[in-house]
Amino acid sequence: MELMCQHLAKVFPSSQGDVSVLKDVDFAVAPREFVSIVGPSGCGKTTLLKLIAGLVQPTSGRITFGAANNHGRPQQAMVFQEHGLLPWMTILDNVALGLERHRMTRTERREPASRFLAQVGLSQFANHYPSQLSVGMRQRAAISRAFIAEPHILLMDEPFSALDAQTRLIMQEELLRIWQMHHQTIVYVTHDIEEAILLSDRVLVMSGRPATIIEEIPVFLERPRRFFDQEYPVVKELTRHIWHLLETDARQYLLRGT
Repeated sequence: MELMCQHLAKVFPSSQGDVSVLKDVDFAVAPREFVSIVGPSGCGKTTLLKLIAGLVQPTSGRITFGAANNHGRPQQAMVFQEHGLLPWMTILDNVALGLERHRMTRTERREPASRFLAQVGLSQFANHYPSQLSVGMRQRAAISRAFIAEPHILLMDEPFSALDAQTRLIMQEELLRIWQMHHQTIVYVTHDIEEAILLSDRVLVMSGRPATIIEEIPVFLERPRRFFDQEYPVVKELTRHIWHLLETDARQYLLRGT
């Protein structure tokens, strides 16, 4: 296995009492697998990604990796809802920044970055700055920066949720195209049930807080996939099933307003 989470729990202390966010979270991800995580708002999906990334430590439980470095962790990259591009750097240099840890010179980093920009259709914008690009193009550059370093695991936290519907569809297909070229292991957090189904090999469904994995759902759709595949009966059936699992917790979250 590329990644294994065993009995993970996370409790955050507060002045009003401890807040239990995750409880007994168990799952594994195979090498080159694309796994999405869905759950009610505020249930702890982002916290789970931060635990995997090592940005937050679990209260209990353990995370193990199949391909670890000298520090016990594999090379990872993370893509957030905000693109995180540096505004004072060109798109080329932002993408090349993904290779900084490889002890390459700036010139050496620029050559593979140029090739990657060509793969994602951004060559003509290489010398532009983030502010000069559309939202979708900036996010495409951010994804390129993550993939270029060839991480063992790519963690993605709702990277397309701020995009308009048409741009989101384009970016979802673009992500699949890039992933099918490079085949990193991906753990992808989303609120969008259909997006999770159409991107993933498997969907993990989380409960409300304190969150745990209530079901793991394999997605038996042939690849390559296109987003008109959402009309397939199996997609509709899986969407209804996952919504049935989430509906009670989602409505409770809405009523609480927190």
